[in-house]
Amino acid sequence: MPPGDAADARIFSDRDRGVLVIDLAPVDLPAHTSHHELAQPPIATLELPVDGYIHGFRVEVVDSADHELPDELIHHFNLIDPDHRELFLPISRRLLAAGRETGPVRLPGLLFGLPLKRGEHVVASAMIENPTPTTYRHARVRLLMDFTPVGRPWPLFRASPWQMDVAFPVGDKSFALPAGRSSRSYTGSPSVPGKIVGLGGHMHDYGRLIEFVDATTGEVIYHAAPVADSTGHIASVPTSRLYGWTGLGVHVVPDHRYRVTVYYDNPTGQAVPDGGMGVVGGLFVPDRGVEWPPADRTDSLYQQDYRHYMRLSGGHEMQMPMRMGAHEHVTAHEHH
Repeated sequence: MPPGDAADARIFSDRDRGVLVIDLAPVDLPAHTSHHELAQPPIATLELPVDGYIHGFRVEVVDSADHELPDELIHHFNLIDPDHRELFLPISRRLLAAGRETGPVRLPGLLFGLPLKRGEHVVASAMIENPTPTTYRHARVRLLMDFTPVGRPWPLFRASPWQMDVAFPVGDKSFALPAGRSSRSYTGSPSVPGKIVGLGGHMHDYGRLIEFVDATTGEVIYHAAPVADSTGHIASVPTSRLYGWTGLGVHVVPDHRYRVTVYYDNPTGQAVPDGGMGVVGGLFVPDRGVEWPPADRTDSLYQQDYRHYMRLSGGHEMQMPMRMGAHEHVTAHEHH
């Protein structure tokens, strides 16, 4: 079958299971087919049907009878909030991302929840592939979000995901990795004050270190070296939980500058196309009485980013803007 229309996507609340469900339009998955060769599910813009809080999620692929299919069909899934901005940039807020290796993600639901309001919107997209010898017809990518309706005494804190990327502001997040030692940074300020209560990082092979610092004071908030597997490939990057019985998080404020930096050491002697990436992200709790800021749809960066994730700018990737605007400051250093 050809790729379904985005109108075939759906969002609904399953109160018996305590989940909010997003199904993308059904597609056929021929055996032994890479994601480059498949007609991907169309991107869906959906209206939230209920008020409440998200405190976990998982992604699966199901057939027309709702039977779960193998995890290796999932390449990645993204959920974006076009109505609100990111913490450090005036682009659409990233709510969640998952790949086949992600597995179920759960927050302590009594403590933290991402507030969602009926009538607001989300943009859901996925990339799938089928490396298996079996053809699957009318398969749907499904996102199941653990959901707490309004009116409960929990969660205690309204939290939101945030991220900061060395390849900000818009477009593809990977970059050509030069030979030898190199680093790349992005510096910005949060739009609202609040506390970072947890964060982690992501980088590619040959990554040596990633850190997030308050550039105004010099305080190191996060500093992590990757964990390699037996073959030398990066298996994971440590995460930091910045809350406990004695306190909640690291406070960040709009009048400070914050910097994410990733360090690489590429021993191959040549540049690696798309070999670099450096992202930190986690959970953010705005100060009491502070609302998450809405998006300004007239902002040029917002519009560029929207065209990119809606695949309106010539495909999945868009190059970085030729000139840096007032929103961002990117630095790159190479050492040979």
